[in-house]
Amino acid sequence: MRLYVIRHGETGWNALRKLQGQQGADLNEKGIKLAEMTAEGLKDVPFDLCYSSPLIRARHTADILLSRHTGVPVIEEERLKEVSFGVWEGKCVARDRMEVPAEQFDKFRTDTFRYVPPQGGESAKDVIRRSGTFFDELIIDPRLQDKTILIAAHAFLLRAFLHRLYKDPTDFWNGGIPVNCAVSIVDVNNGVPVLVQDDGIYYPIEYCSSGYKRPTIGR
Repeated sequence: MRLYVIRHGETGWNALRKLQGQQGADLNEKGIKLAEMTAEGLKDVPFDLCYSSPLIRARHTADILLSRHTGVPVIEEERLKEVSFGVWEGKCVARDRMEVPAEQFDKFRTDTFRYVPPQGGESAKDVIRRSGTFFDELIIDPRLQDKTILIAAHAFLLRAFLHRLYKDPTDFWNGGIPVNCAVSIVDVNNGVPVLVQDDGIYYPIEYCSSGYKRPTIGR
């Protein structure tokens, strides 16, 4: 089994520095372009199946990536939704326009396991737990052991989903937030997952927005 785990393309809310969580916007023009360039880079990957977050930005990204393939089924999976920010969703977190408590939000970015979510929100452990149940089911499914699978999701979700594979379990962000359309690749043999690509991109690096982890070039 090989998994291609991708963060969605840029959205209007990303550009405005608004917290999306389980709400959020669709891809903007740049986000569509990033997804199209990634689709070109992955055009020869023989995808058999796709699991996507049901949120529009992830599903739109999946549809673009699969536009060069024929007959690949897409299954929307609730456990792939982004972290919920509860009452913070839609609020701006730009430094000069902060609409949520700055100290509390700083914990989210710099000391994530001690971050206390706002009303209705989820913690890192919450998201690791729910995404982990899906991961565990996926890698032992006997019907999927020879399949190549696309997983379209979100930045925080991607980090939670792959948390067990990162070298430093205390660093939730694995060195930083993944850029839009960053792709991680996981090979699974006999139920044992191994990370073989960490945050690779398939478009020119100058398209990357500042403030994210510097990506590798996808292979």
